[in-house]
Amino acid sequence: MDRFTISLDAPLAKAFDRLIRAKGYRNRSEAVRDLLRGQLEAHRVQADEAPYCVANLSYVYRHDERELAERVTAMQHRRHDLTVSTMHVHLDHDHCMETLILRGPTAEVRRFAEELVAERGVRHGLLNVVPADAEAGHHRHVHARPKT
Repeated sequence: MDRFTISLDAPLAKAFDRLIRAKGYRNRSEAVRDLLRGQLEAHRVQADEAPYCVANLSYVYRHDERELAERVTAMQHRRHDLTVSTMHVHLDHDHCMETLILRGPTAEVRRFAEELVAERGVRHGLLNVVPADAEAGHHRHVHARPKT
């Protein structure tokens, strides 16, 4: 493990210590490692250096929107190669939230998510992409492991 020293002014160090306590980190090193991983992953995704990913797509919609549930389900079936799992939550009498776990080539995952969120009646869609290494498994499926 490499070590490096970082200098912070007192107010910034105190604010960082409050943040890491609030988030449950045991020490500054763990917190800094997570911050670095997050920035490295975000940069890989922005720079198109993450050819494969695992992702979470969450969106809210009105359940009574005409044929929306059927359209969204059909889209998921058409891209069953990307869709790993779906969770459906009833928020109130009118609104539902779905969360999809996706896995595959980053460009295809992003395109599928954009297409789904653009469906009439879908609101508040958000895609969280985690770059992953893909290796062909001996089980005829791909194993995905976070890059950092």
